[in-house]
Amino acid sequence: MSSLADEFERCADYVEAALEYAGHSHTLQDVWQAITTNKAAFFPYEKSAIVVEIVDYPQRAVCRIWLAGGDMDELLEAEKEVCKWAAERGCSGMEIIGRKGWERVLSEYKASAVVLTKDLNNE
Repeated sequence: MSSLADEFERCADYVEAALEYAGHSHTLQDVWQAITTNKAAFFPYEKSAIVVEIVDYPQRAVCRIWLAGGDMDELLEAEKEVCKWAAERGCSGMEIIGRKGWERVLSEYKASAVVLTKDLNNE
């Protein structure tokens, strides 16, 4: 059986690809630190990986799919497992911050906000 570190290393390309779309807000090492300090959870699969975090709002907790990369079909199947995991930890909902294309493939989710970004380093 592979260790968590081995699985993270094996799936590093999937996580790094997702980080590119996240505006390079974190490094791979930052993600690993979040996982090893229980600020995030890591779900490795054969051809993909998901990183989630539980967000405690004042009135409820939700599981945020923070990073997801790899094979789309596998990711869509894995989402069911992540939802089950989240419910077992007291989450009453899921949220995803990601590319607009996720709306097309995740019909059970609805758009409830827009995330706008502006780079201040290039002005």
